[in-house]
Amino acid sequence: MGDKGILVIGMGNVLMQDEGIGVRAVEELEARYHIPESVTVVDGGTTGMELFNPIRNCDQLVVADAVNTGAPPGTLVRIANGEIPAFFQTKLSNHQLGLSDLLALLTLKDAVPEHVAIIGMVPHSLENKLGLTPAAQAGLDGMVAMLVHELCEIGAAPWSRARAGVGHWRREAEYEAGMPCA
Repeated sequence: MGDKGILVIGMGNVLMQDEGIGVRAVEELEARYHIPESVTVVDGGTTGMELFNPIRNCDQLVVADAVNTGAPPGTLVRIANGEIPAFFQTKLSNHQLGLSDLLALLTLKDAVPEHVAIIGMVPHSLENKLGLTPAAQAGLDGMVAMLVHELCEIGAAPWSRARAGVGHWRREAEYEAGMPCA
């Protein structure tokens, strides 16, 4: 492994319910765990090519995102390294175009990270609404556990916080859920 570190990116549109699962998963990861200094966690939102330099400058890449595999909603998946080109043969992620283009460009530049893994959840709903569906919220713990496992496997084990925090998007979703309709 090189010395450029590990990048964890949460992708998704938090304004479209479960489409934001990747952003929410990395937010929860940071709220619940101390992250080693060798790991950089980024809210990638719906960006694409803007992530070129951060990805080019890492050795290990872990992406959390909503994925469309044809499996039942709520299914958690891990797609890594050699499986990724097959993953992109059909549109499985709402951010696939940006991520697949980035990985293709990085391949041309001979700058693909040594290890690439996508941790995903099949979304339940993509409605224009802030906050996860109750079913996706229930599966969030499993997705965070998969992110922790992935980090442990690549030698960057996070450790639990004595007291978990509450992330920005979770707080915003809870606030919106409590607001009366106009």
